[in-house]
Amino acid sequence: MQILAGVYKGRKIRSSSSLAIRPCSSRVKKSLFDTLTARMDFEGVSVLDLFAGFGSLGFEALSRGARSVCFVDQHVDALKALKATTLQLAVHDRVKIVNTDVSAFLRRVEGSFDLLFCDPPYSWPDYDLLIERIFAGTLLAPEGFLLVEHSAHLDFQHSPCYSFHRDYGMTRVTFFQH
Repeated sequence: MQILAGVYKGRKIRSSSSLAIRPCSSRVKKSLFDTLTARMDFEGVSVLDLFAGFGSLGFEALSRGARSVCFVDQHVDALKALKATTLQLAVHDRVKIVNTDVSAFLRRVEGSFDLLFCDPPYSWPDYDLLIERIFAGTLLAPEGFLLVEHSAHLDFQHSPCYSFHRDYGMTRVTFFQH
C-alpha cells in the first residue's frame, strides 16, 4: 500500500499480514479521491477515519493537504501500523490515534470534521444506527462528506443524508452529506 498523490506520493503505508483488517484497495482509493477532488479542496480540512485499519484513506487525505487526521481503531496491528506510518512520515503533530471502539468514540467525541471515512467490517450489525449517530450531532461539518465503505448488497438510498454511491465489484462506497 502506498500514497497515490500529494506531498507523500509514493511513500509506503505500514501494514501487517493480519486478515482481520481489510485495507481499501488502490483502485477504490484512487476513484474515491478523484470523486472527492472534484467536490472539495483538501487544503486545511480536518479528517476523521473511523475503523481506520492501516489508515490508507486518512494518510492519503493528509498527503493531499488535510490539516489533521484523527484515526480511530482498536485492533492492535492497526494501531502499530498507524503509529509506524505517522513516525515514518513525520506527521505526529497532525495525527491523533485513538485506541477505542468506534461506537464508544461516537458517544463521547466533540468537535467537527470536514471529511469522515467509515470502513466498518462488512459484518457490522447496524450501519443505519452508525450513520444516524454521525449525523445526530455536529460531528460532520455542514458542508462535509461522510464516506461509508460496505458490501454492495447494502443500499442506503433511504437515508435522508444519502448523496450517491459508487460500486467496485462486491464493494460499495456511499457518500452522505447534510
